[in-house]
Amino acid sequence: MINIVLFGKPGAGKGTQAEFLKEKYNLTHLSTGDIFRYNIKNDTDLGKLAKTFMDKGDLVPDEVTIQMLQSEVDRNPQSAGFLFDGFPRTLAQAHELDNFLQSKGQSITATVALEANDTILIARLLERGKTSGRPDDQDEEKIRNRYDEYNQKTAPLMHYYKDQGKFHAVDGIGTIAEVTERLTNVFNKFS
Repeated sequence: MINIVLFGKPGAGKGTQAEFLKEKYNLTHLSTGDIFRYNIKNDTDLGKLAKTFMDKGDLVPDEVTIQMLQSEVDRNPQSAGFLFDGFPRTLAQAHELDNFLQSKGQSITATVALEANDTILIARLLERGKTSGRPDDQDEEKIRNRYDEYNQKTAPLMHYYKDQGKFHAVDGIGTIAEVTERLTNVFNKFS
């Protein structure tokens, strides 16, 4: 079983690339953002709770996110592996994910980070915000707040996974096809 963590700042192209990767490598794509948006759209209790944090550009608390991911993994017992998109975002979440996967006889195979310049990413998100309807993509201050959160809480994950020999950085700037090719070259090493 292959379990991959795909991370990068908002706007780095995780969602776009995850669509390709899940098909090519037969993985179940677990995007916390997509799951939260589904719950918000359907006005579930989890969605209402997540929305209060997302509207401020803050991360949803660990306990909510972890329970949601565990439920999604449990719903897909026949999967060939998982592509975790947007999770883990903190060291505490990484430890929880490791413990959860270990309880199932699994582990993280690798982490892949899409890296890009903040100025380019902010422009991408503001452009996406024109059509997505997402309030957190329409306000540069909220975007910068999300980047501050990422730098403080998620960036340390690079060291965590580097120490395990599981970290791979990929340049996220270029055409979709160029970035996909770079990712494929990395994925082929452990698939």
